Amino acid sequence: MNSDEVNWLLQTIEDPENAKRFVQAQYQRGRIPYHVMASLARDRNWTDWPVVEKPAALISVECITTRQEILAATTP
Repeated sequence: MNSDEVNWLLQTIEDPENAKRFVQAQYQRGRIPYHVMASLARDRNWTDWPVVEKPAALISVECITTRQEILAATTP
């Protein structure tokens, strides 16, 4: 799914906590790319978003960058 599709779906979810759970579940199932999930967290000010890392198959530099991007996307 891309950002537009996810945003369209999120319009049907009234409870913010359910929206967070939906996005996290879709990301964990591989249906939402990392950059879409991080963008949604930033756009919706989900500051208590749990830290999610990319799969361990990435080289260490990519994992460090990923963690920094998540933290940057979720902190005010």
